[in-house]
Amino acid sequence: MNFITGKHLSRRTFLQGMGTTVALPLLDAMVPAGRLWRDRAATDFTRFVGIEESMGCAGGSDWGDQQFLFAPEKVGRDFEFVATSQLKPLEPFREYLTVISNTDSRMAEAYRAEEIGGDHDRTTAVFLTQAHPKQTQGSDVYLGTSLDQLHARRFGQDTALPSLELTTESIDRGGGCAYNYHCAYTTSVAWASPTQPLPAIREPRAVFEQLFGAGDSAADRAARRRTDRSVIDWIASEVARLKRELGAVDRRAMDEYLTHIRELERRIELVEERNSSGDERAMPEAPSGVPDSWEEHMEIMFDLQLLALQTDMTRVITFKIGFDQSNRTFPLSGTNKSIHGASHHGNVPADIMDFNLINTHRLSLMGYFLEKMKNTMEGDASLLDKTAIVWGSSMGDPNLHNHRRCPLILMGHANGALEGNMHLRAPKGTPMADVFVSLMQGIGHDDMASFGDSVSPFPLTFPRGGIADALREAGS
Repeated sequence: MNFITGKHLSRRTFLQGMGTTVALPLLDAMVPAGRLWRDRAATDFTRFVGIEESMGCAGGSDWGDQQFLFAPEKVGRDFEFVATSQLKPLEPFREYLTVISNTDSRMAEAYRAEEIGGDHDRTTAVFLTQAHPKQTQGSDVYLGTSLDQLHARRFGQDTALPSLELTTESIDRGGGCAYNYHCAYTTSVAWASPTQPLPAIREPRAVFEQLFGAGDSAADRAARRRTDRSVIDWIASEVARLKRELGAVDRRAMDEYLTHIRELERRIELVEERNSSGDERAMPEAPSGVPDSWEEHMEIMFDLQLLALQTDMTRVITFKIGFDQSNRTFPLSGTNKSIHGASHHGNVPADIMDFNLINTHRLSLMGYFLEKMKNTMEGDASLLDKTAIVWGSSMGDPNLHNHRRCPLILMGHANGALEGNMHLRAPKGTPMADVFVSLMQGIGHDDMASFGDSVSPFPLTFPRGGIADALREAGS
């Protein structure tokens, strides 16, 4: 294959064998001769990852806000994270952080008397739709189309998976959900239309096989696993053939990529073996493929997302990292309280700080993903430079079950749409949807004039010099 003459490898090249299909990352050989990596024609899209946290944060309370547990004291670029800040673990990535404080998700509030008390049952569905759920237990659910699906419609239709929906906790709510709300509202972050919630995948194996085929049927996949061979073994001849046509840099990139797949597959297998051994489990109700450790589960799911984005199998992901009213504990956080129990802190400072320990620990796992994204290069920029990650919750202070002063962080540089190293505090009463309009306009949705209950786009930058710097220095 002669790349000098202008021939190049297709971006949609797949290696196949024995029911296994492995997509490739972007290689030098996929760029036509004479075209620079930075040409937008090569990657004219911004990836979107929406990550929904459950139950707000300690900084959503009046006392927690005064202690800067979420929102830094200063706005602009020269903000600092106090030692107890929930965001402190992400300080190494501050150049990729746009912290948005003081926005509201009023679509999650009760509109009618019979909706009072159902805040936990509405919050998840509202996060990326900023629409008010129709109260129903029947099939006539109605909400709105979520941001991720709007992005998938425009930029994901020529990928193998227009979008990928993931979660870490069970989506089976047994006998139904409370306050006359359909369980779809509590379990689905992504909505393809106002009437079409998208279910999320919890088991890493299921995600792995969706990405890499690994067999034509469930029986084929089970038989392959019994051979104790990696998916990479099934495409060995294809790999050898392709590597003969690649340059030294691409061969090295291929080896690193395939090693990552093999290591991740083995990690998933070790979880399954450990959980099928008969030893007592911390989560006996969970499938064997789900790690008992929430931290391990998060890391594996982040590794899978990295591969999906790196290979352009998908450009749109949603990830629900917990459930409202979960009684899960996080011993590594420094407290043994459950997250739901700790969220009802009674506005007692010591109890707020316990909840903050859990918040901080859970957000710290984002550092694992950001590091991986930052270190995964695509030409002359990283995946983190080319991605918009929306992390947040439509719950503010869970002790009050309110939806004001909700936590929101935009991560990544989104192909230049996000400057990073920024704290922006919205005026009181600003809808979170205003932020989403600005973000979407910046990543290719120029025609989006409104979304949800938006009023006007919220600027995602901060002026330099003059009065702006004076105000910032004064802490205003």
